[in-house]
Amino acid sequence: MSGMTIALLGAGVMGSTLLAALARSGHDPADLVVADKSPERAGQVADQHGARAASAPDAVAAADVVVLAVKPQDMAELIEQIHDHVRPGTLVVSIAAAITTDWLERRLPEGTSVVRVMPNTPALVDQGMSGMSPGSHCTPEQLEQARTLMASVGRVIVLDESHQDAVTAISGSGPAYIFYVVEAMIEAGVLLGLPRDTATELVVQTLYGAATMIRETGAHPTVLREQVSSPGGTSVSALRALEDHKVRAAFLTAMEAAATRSRQLTPPSD
Repeated sequence: MSGMTIALLGAGVMGSTLLAALARSGHDPADLVVADKSPERAGQVADQHGARAASAPDAVAAADVVVLAVKPQDMAELIEQIHDHVRPGTLVVSIAAAITTDWLERRLPEGTSVVRVMPNTPALVDQGMSGMSPGSHCTPEQLEQARTLMASVGRVIVLDESHQDAVTAISGSGPAYIFYVVEAMIEAGVLLGLPRDTATELVVQTLYGAATMIRETGAHPTVLREQVSSPGGTSVSALRALEDHKVRAAFLTAMEAAATRSRQLTPPSD
């Protein structure tokens, strides 16, 4: 994406994270433009990375790629502001939850290429997971541009947009579930008499090590679980207690609830 001007509309967590990642990856800061409904916030974020701050219409008018990084409830107002400033051939990448490519295509200039992305917060440490879906006007070259953009903050998969509610439930909201489990394990350590900082170190490294094993070995999680579950041992006893409390079923129900809520938040196309 070298030489392309990228406008990031929204200087919140994900917008500023993308800006920082692009600057780190060698993108010329002069080609990065930031806009936010708070001009002060846009200026602050831009100054941190040597980028430029501008109004949303001015940022879009100069851009080859526009990243929509605002909350879903702010999207309609933003699209109205920038509509007349989107140039032909511009790629629009939306990282707003529940906003479909069809909804955007109906409100942007005819033929505008749109890509919908569901990122997650580990993008803050360049370990994000993004699910990406192209709109009806997106070319393979533009999809690759969007993939390169999001690859600056982690891994990317491309999938049909019909799966985006599931992506939201699994990886978009997924960090919250992991943090919840980590909290519980740390509290268990404290209950068992460990100092909180010791319990935290034990849990965090265990989580990191287990995730690394899954990625690097390629083994199925069931196989890895069985390797640490000796017959009649401590792990089997703990797993039995989890099954007794229907923890696996609770996770399935929770993710179904997240996907359902994602569908409910999706605005009608018209």
